Amino acid sequence: MAKLVLIRHGQSEWNLSNQFTGWVDVDLSEEGVKQAKGAGQSIKKAGIEFDYAYTSVLTRAIKTLHYALEESDQLWVPETKTWRLNERHYGALQGQNKAEAAKKWGDDQVHTWRRSYDVLPPLLDANDKGSAAQDRRYANLDPRLIPGGENLKVTLERVMPLWEDEIAPKLLDGKNIIIAAHGNSLRALSKYIEQISDEDIIGLEMATGQPVVYDFDEKLNVLGKEKY
Repeated sequence: MAKLVLIRHGQSEWNLSNQFTGWVDVDLSEEGVKQAKGAGQSIKKAGIEFDYAYTSVLTRAIKTLHYALEESDQLWVPETKTWRLNERHYGALQGQNKAEAAKKWGDDQVHTWRRSYDVLPPLLDANDKGSAAQDRRYANLDPRLIPGGENLKVTLERVMPLWEDEIAPKLLDGKNIIIAAHGNSLRALSKYIEQISDEDIIGLEMATGQPVVYDFDEKLNVLGKEKY
């Protein structure tokens, strides 16, 4: 039986300051470090051993993975960093305080941008100094793949090639995998794995620093789901 463990990164500095983060690279807060270490301790207590680890190319997720692996005595596990696990890109909202954005555009509009499945936020121009097109960690990507903003639907479409090409084959081979990523990239994966409807996915939350464990049989049917 293969296990897939999903961990949303611990609290970030911008989670703490209530800012839209998206693809902006911010660090974990002190509380976020504690949460990431706690996730690793829960994994160790559960006795889960990994064969492969995946994370995004953003610091808060990378550090969460490292703390979790270190606390579970598995820092040696082979690790892949990929932009496909990045947080959803919040477009021109990135960096803005969420409460101030609600005052500017209205609570309903901001709520729609944040939680709807297929509504895009205001897009960020590729020439903007805050655009990921200016970030060298994406220099080897086709510029057409670098978003100016994403919704959950687009995020799922971005994540799926990684699932199909790398993660699913390893799970089918009986390997255990840990993914430390972000609220929306993990919500997208959970939507696919659990076959959650477009309407119901709005209500799914991924708690920071709290491992979610999926058990799969040899056909990748979900046998069980646990939260630690």
